[in-house]
Amino acid sequence: MKEVLLQYASYHIWANEKIIATVKQLPPDQIDQTVESSFSTLHLNFIHLWESEYFWYQRLLLAENIVSPATDKTLSIDFICNEWLQQSTQIEQFIIKSKEANLTHVFAYMTTKKQQFKQPVYQVLLHIFNHATYHRGQIVTMLRQLGVKKIPATDFIVWSRSVSKMPF
Repeated sequence: MKEVLLQYASYHIWANEKIIATVKQLPPDQIDQTVESSFSTLHLNFIHLWESEYFWYQRLLLAENIVSPATDKTLSIDFICNEWLQQSTQIEQFIIKSKEANLTHVFAYMTTKKQQFKQPVYQVLLHIFNHATYHRGQIVTMLRQLGVKKIPATDFIVWSRSVSKMPF
């Protein structure tokens, strides 16, 4: 389990870096241009990704009172992306430091809607990675709508091929 989660964490950081590098090349007006999606701008999408990952990480740490790190929605895209990458790295470090039993441990947490749930740690980690993949896909669609032609491939298989040590 731990090995697979570490692969996903590494992939997650790599894919985030790829999509962030593309977005950082855009002029500010495109980053804040309204595009039909779950979040109306690239800027808001990145805030959501950072904020949700932060919330989940705090839950994994068993924090009781979680406050949004992005209360100021005008933070620069550079700041947001740097914080998000740091958060992703903290999650990877959490996995590295965890024993297998910690990853299968069932813990209780409360959502932002004050609903209480119990789940194994590994399911929450898989959710974090899957959630980001979903939104990176939306970002790719938004980039295409904004006329961006050079969009990196961020599929798991692309990452795994790049790090594979297999001789064939």
